[in-house]
Amino acid sequence: MNKFTSFADVPDYRALLKQALEIKQNPFGYQHLGRNKTVGLIFFNPSLRTRLSSIKAAYNLGAQAWVLNAGADSWTLEMADGAVMNGGTQEHIKEAIAVMSQYCDVLGVRTFPTLKDKAEDYEEVVFNKILQYATVPVISLESATLHPLQSFADLITVAEHKPKERVKVVLTWAPHVRALPQCVPNSFCDWFSEVDWVDFVITHPEGYELDEKFTKGARIEYDQRKALEGADFVQAKNWSSYRDYGQVLSTDPAWMLTPEHMAGTHNAKFLHCLPVRRNVEVSDAILDSPNSLVIQEAGNRVFSMQTVLHEMLK
Repeated sequence: MNKFTSFADVPDYRALLKQALEIKQNPFGYQHLGRNKTVGLIFFNPSLRTRLSSIKAAYNLGAQAWVLNAGADSWTLEMADGAVMNGGTQEHIKEAIAVMSQYCDVLGVRTFPTLKDKAEDYEEVVFNKILQYATVPVISLESATLHPLQSFADLITVAEHKPKERVKVVLTWAPHVRALPQCVPNSFCDWFSEVDWVDFVITHPEGYELDEKFTKGARIEYDQRKALEGADFVQAKNWSSYRDYGQVLSTDPAWMLTPEHMAGTHNAKFLHCLPVRRNVEVSDAILDSPNSLVIQEAGNRVFSMQTVLHEMLK
């Protein structure tokens, strides 16, 4: 594995999942792989779980890690090809990524969408430049369209807690006070629509349909309560419109998950990538209930990252 940006980069998800569960049981058992190795982490936007879990994963493997906040800890980067750099940018992404590659054995990169230019975001212009100029394996710590480490952690969490061999997993849209990107839901769909032991359902208000290339194989249900019937796992997440790109079409509080919504599920476990807006996206009663797996899910971010690093360093 020389890049990890989406489900398509995983040759066999079953083998990768098995490896993750084994690593979790023995997190320090592969430190020979990281000895004398360095993991570089560059962030173009804020982070809590991704940053800390990535550092912890590197340390678990016996590797060192450095972190760079682009533009804050470094020169301001120019992204445009052929740019005449007589303005505010001081270093081109071409040299910056090539130089960073000299300082690490694996490079993790977190970018973020503009939510203004759909073509630029969905063509992953910035991330593809990084892939082009890097000379070491690259891990997506989130991009303009996907967040594969989060989705892999979600899969680990579901596999650990599934009550039966085949389960129903529901992704539900939730209201929010801001326009958020589609990265997390796109990625959740990218992974869970491919898992052969999952019945996968997506529910959201009309107008919030995601890019069809990520939702293939999923059932889309506009009636939230109908979608939740018999669910074993419910993942809640807000996203802005893909069709009317970056727009907030609804803030309907009726979509906020409450115990009443969950009453029709199969005693479903609750998932959320965090951070979460309490009593906007989901009620306190759900987040504080024994069925909430959000902390375990966040903990598994270490093991999704550690497993990908393991595959690259070996």
